[in-house]
Parts: sequence; structure tokens; C-alpha cells
Amino acid sequence: MTITIIGLGLIGGSVAYDLKRRAFADHIIGVDQSVQHEQQALALGFVDDIKDLQSAVYAADLVVLAIPVNESIRILPKIMDYCSEHTTVVDMGSTKRAVVEVLKAHPKRAQFVAAHPMAGTEHSGPYAAVEGLFESKVAILCEVERSSEASLKLVTKALRCLGMRVIHMDADKHDQHAAYVSHISHISSFVLANTVLEKEQNDGAIFDLASGGFSSTVRLAKSSPTMWAQIFDQNAEHVLAVMDTYIQKMQEWRELIDKGDYAALSARMEEANAIRKILDRPEANAPTDKGVKVGR
Repeated sequence: MTITIIGLGLIGGSVAYDLKRRAFADHIIGVDQSVQHEQQALALGFVDDIKDLQSAVYAADLVVLAIPVNESIRILPKIMDYCSEHTTVVDMGSTKRAVVEVLKAHPKRAQFVAAHPMAGTEHSGPYAAVEGLFESKVAILCEVERSSEASLKLVTKALRCLGMRVIHMDADKHDQHAAYVSHISHISSFVLANTVLEKEQNDGAIFDLASGGFSSTVRLAKSSPTMWAQIFDQNAEHVLAVMDTYIQKMQEWRELIDKGDYAALSARMEEANAIRKILDRPEANAPTDKGVKVGR
């Protein structure tokens, strides 16, 4: 198995680490627009070779595209043009509708699988890559009916090798759900960081008083602006709808605090506690190659 990883940062590097460590891949080729990142990936040992894009794609059994979504959309048709007849391409982007649309009429569309591994950290670059990043996380595959059986089987096998549970979902439903459970979290974190940095002028106070709660809430504000600006761009419709609801809820909370209605505020918090029952569910232990269809 020869795998080409395009984008040698957190996601691409972590994929390479585990597929190599778990003997899924015999040879891993790296491609990145940054020569420095390519050399770092070689030095870290999660890629074996560096090639130009066309050579790397043509040589691969599996191509993993792990770059910002706007770049993925721009470069995907060219990558599919470079594919040999036995090559499968999978992208790892956080939005899916625009990705599947750009390849809708491509003659090699069946060799492509649209995926989103729900895993990550706030760090970026080759040194951010870690082993075990995807263990027990969920991977979403979209528009699977447009992918060939062979390509779908290979990508599912690779994701399960990473330790992921695989589900299937409509692309637009994926983007809608991702806006609620992922994208709004990043917006909240960025806005909270903006607020604190604007109002709290004492760096020492921020450092000394920032407890675990603040640190965990604002952690995502350290994420890559380049990557997340592109995600918000591609998913603006759903992100704006979520933000409208979020702003409405914030206004309700403000009014309750302003009125001193702490009984009502306590009731709102009790309602919010219900999220615990969802988040504390045990992980599924037996993912299947077929996946679970949701969002239809």
C-alpha cells in the first residue's frame, strides 16, 4: 500500500503516523506547499518520501487530502485528473457540500470519497501531528452512493485502522450538524478571546486567574485562522443560522441577569445540563464497514 498525504500538518501527519505504525501503509509520500513542512515531515519520520503533486498522486493507492477546504476545492479536479485507474482519493475537510459539488461531473468521481474525521486539536503544522489522534472518534462519509465500492471499502478500512467509528451522512446535513456541534464552538472561543483581550488589559491577571474552565473554553481560539476562515466561508449559510440562535440565547440570558430572575436562569441551566446525558453516552465498540446512515 502506497499512500500520498497532501497537507503535512495536524490531520495529515497524524493519519500518516498511525497508518504507518499500524502497518496499513508500506510507503508514505508527502506533499505540502511549504518546503519547510515537507522537510520537517521527513525529519519526524511520518513520511518516507517527498514528490511533486502529479507524481505523488499517480504513484498512490490512496491519496489523503488534508488541507484547508478552499484549497481542497480548488485543487481536487486536478488531483482526480492525475489519478491512475487504481487510485482512491479521500479528503478530510470540515465542510462537504462544496467538495462533492466540485467533482459532481468529473469522470473519475467514483474514485473519490468525501470524509470528515471528527478529531483535532488547536495546534497546526507537522509538529502538531500526534499518534492516536483519531482513536475512538467518529468519521463521517458523505454521498457514499457516488463512490465506487472498492474506494469506499478502502477508505473505510483505513479509517477503522485509525480506530474510528464510521457513519454515513448526506453532505448538506453534515454541514448543518457540523455548524452546531463544531463550528459554533470555535466561533465562541474566538469571540471570548477577543472579548477578554479587549476588556482585560492586565496580562498577568489573565494568566493568574484563568482556571481550567477558562483555559478549556478559550483553547480553540489558538486554532489556525487560515483554516477556520475558510470553513466559515464554505459553511456560512449554516453557521449564520446557528449564530442567530446563539445570539438570541445570549440575549435571553442577559435579560434574566439584568432582571435578577435567577430562578429562571437556574431553570435554563438545568435545561442545559441535559447535554450531559448525550455527551456521556459510551462509545460504540463495534464499528462496521457499512456504516450507519443518518441525516436522510
